[in-house]
Order: sequence, then C-alpha cells, then structure tokens
Amino acid sequence: MGEESLKKRKGEDKGREDRQSIQSHEPQTMNLQKQVGLISGICMIVGTIIGSGIFVSPKSVLANVEAVGPCLIIWAACGVLATLGALCFAELGTMITKSGGEYPYLMEAFGPIPAFLFSWTSLLVTKPSSFAIICLSFAEYASAPFYPGCDPPQAVIKCLAAAAIVVITIVNSLSVKLGSYLQNFLTAAKMIIVTIIIVSGIVLLAQGKTDNFKDSFKGSKISVSSISLAFYNGLWAYDGWNQLNYITEELKNPYRNLPLSIIIGIPLVTVCYVLINISYFTVMTSTELLQSQAVAVTFGDRVLYPASWIVPLFVVFSTLGSANGTCFTAGRLVYVAGREGHVLKILSYISVKRLTPAPAIIFYGAITIIYIIPGDIDSLINYFSFAVWIFYGLTVLALIVMRFTRKELRRPIKSPSLCTSRCFWKLFQKRKLLNEVFYTHHVVFKCCTG
Repeated sequence: MGEESLKKRKGEDKGREDRQSIQSHEPQTMNLQKQVGLISGICMIVGTIIGSGIFVSPKSVLANVEAVGPCLIIWAACGVLATLGALCFAELGTMITKSGGEYPYLMEAFGPIPAFLFSWTSLLVTKPSSFAIICLSFAEYASAPFYPGCDPPQAVIKCLAAAAIVVITIVNSLSVKLGSYLQNFLTAAKMIIVTIIIVSGIVLLAQGKTDNFKDSFKGSKISVSSISLAFYNGLWAYDGWNQLNYITEELKNPYRNLPLSIIIGIPLVTVCYVLINISYFTVMTSTELLQSQAVAVTFGDRVLYPASWIVPLFVVFSTLGSANGTCFTAGRLVYVAGREGHVLKILSYISVKRLTPAPAIIFYGAITIIYIIPGDIDSLINYFSFAVWIFYGLTVLALIVMRFTRKELRRPIKSPSLCTSRCFWKLFQKRKLLNEVFYTHHVVFKCCTG
C-alpha cells in the first residue's frame, strides 16, 4: 500500500514537472500589475479633481447666481451630484473590473461602435484638451512671478506647459510606483494650501468678519438658465471623479478600494470646496470676487501678507498634481482601446522592464503638446466639456441598461442613486395602479347607486 502511494506521488510530481516545463516554453503575456492601494486611490481622486479651478476662478459660479447664498448651495449640490455619478461608476467598476473608464462599460452595454467612438473622442478631444488646460494653467502661475506688472508672453507659457507635459509623461512611462508616489506628494502639497485657506477663513469668521454673509440671498438671480450655467461651471471644477475607473486593473482589491476611495475622496473635496468659498467671502464682497483675476492670490495678499507667495507656489503644485493624475489614468484608456483593436495595436504594448503602458502614455503626451500650440484655456474648456458630458450620460444609461440585460453579473455594490430612482418608480407605479382601482370602484359605485 505504501509503495503504491509512493509511486502515485512520484507520477504526480513528474506530471507537474512536465506541465511546468511546457508552460515555461509558452509565450507569456504582459499585464498591468496591481500596485495602487486605498491611500493612493484617494489621492488620485482628490489630486485630480482639485486642480487650478477652485483657486483661480470660483467667480464663474457666482457670476451666474449673483449672490453668496445660492453660490454656496450650488457648490454643495455639484458635490452631491458628482458623488452620485461616481457611485454609478463604482458599481460599474466593481461589476466590470477592467481599466479604461467608460470604454469597457459602453462595450458591454451597447457593443463595439459606441466604445469605438468613445475611445477616439477621448484620444483626440477630451483627454488631451483636459491635460492641456491643466498644464497651461500651471504655466501661467509658474511664469507670473517673473513678469511682475504684466502678463507673461504666450511663447513662455506654452513652452513651460510643453515642458510639464514632457516631464509628467516621462515619469508615468518609467514607473507606476513613481507616478503614484508623485501623485501622493502633490496631493499632500495641495491639501496644505487648502488647509491654510480654510483655517484662515475660520479664524476670520471667529473674529466676527461676517458682513458679507448678511442678506446672502439678496439680489440673487434665480432662473433655470442661470442655475444651469452655474452647475455647468461648478461641475467643471469637480471633473475627475471618474479617474479611478481608468486604472481598475491596477487597484489592489478593487471591490473594496474603488468604492471606498470614492466615498471618502469626493465628499472630502466637496467639504473643502464649500469651506474655501466661505473663506473667500470672509475677505471679499461679491463684487470684489468677480473683479479678481485669481481669487486665491487676492485672498493671500489680504490675509497671508508677507507670506502671500505661498499661494501661487502651492497652486503650481496643485495643477501639477491634477496634470499627473490625468496623464496617469488617460494612458490606460489608450492601452485598453489598443488591446481591443480599436486604435493602433502598438498602443496596447506594455514595457517589459517598467510594466507601464509606455507607448500609450507617450502618444497621449504628444497629442497634448499639439493642442497647446494654437489653443487657449477658454476654448479648450468649451471643447472639452461639450464632448465629455455626452459620454457621462451614455455611461449612466449603460448602467441602467445592464441592470436588465446583464442580471447575471456580480454586483458587489449598487448605486444608491439608481436604487432610489427605481424605488420611486415602483411607488409611482403602485400609486398609479391604486388610483386606477379606486377610480374603477368609484365608477361602479356611482352606476349602481344611480
């Protein structure tokens, strides 16, 4: 009996060795490695969302509603809306654990044509224009101290923006960990200036500087068009809430870390945005804020002098962090689309030594450099926003469609926004049925009683 079991064990070991030798001669495929944890995921979301917008031009929301109270409500409501949208993406990301953001979701729900259109629109329009906007904002702030009293030359701004694109592209092509560590550092740097502004505002409020908050709804401009435009500008500052879905394959334990990063990151950004705006209004009236070219700089000159130079320095860090996060995630979309054969096959290659989608990142950086040559920030924002919101809506529609067409897919979490809407729909249907029953009984009773 012992001899038979020994022979059997030897036979199994020999078979295992044979299988291993066969596998060693088979071509191995390169895949992205799971190197992004929870902290890095939160930093990716916070660092990508908080760029230059909240420091440079929160006046765009105020210009549409023309009062402090509605302005603060719009900023908070934009955060809630961004959170609900991100939770829809969290359900999609834990249901289909593929990198590439909206691309794999559109592929699963509607087939290759919408996914193909999205990949090329993102490759040629939305992602490069977003990257270019952020780098141009960085260049304006970085060059401003060297040209006191006048605007920096456009050639200098565009050269600095191109240099930033090249450096960020090289960093993210060399190492996933290096890009992730850079993102963590820059996110920590921008949270320092956010904390400085918020704490300064709280101190001023405690000292009794509340004059600008009296009659905060007086003179407000409330209409469908003004609120819509205010939301449009506010949501631009929140853009980036879906960035983690572009690197789902590189997340450690995506079923846990993807929704947790969203639930922690976006409410944190919302609270920071509202408190930053409150701080601005403690030292500036609505008119002064609208006249300011860079609101955070005006705030620093009035509150932090003689250390007001801190603000533009940390805004530079903030914009670099946002640009790095955008490049880190957008390269994965090009990689996934190349893997599916929707763009050039070479863009789906992974560096053997670095384990990064280097060809996709380099190609994406080259397209972005082309964008900064003729473009300016305002035209690029309009170019970007029009295209991106079409696919956001289409992706949420894909989630609704797959609730009915792909019921077999595992859903570790479900978006509360869609669950709530579904409950309201069911209640509406029940109420409608009850009304019909009541109406039928009423007619029958009326006929019977004559």
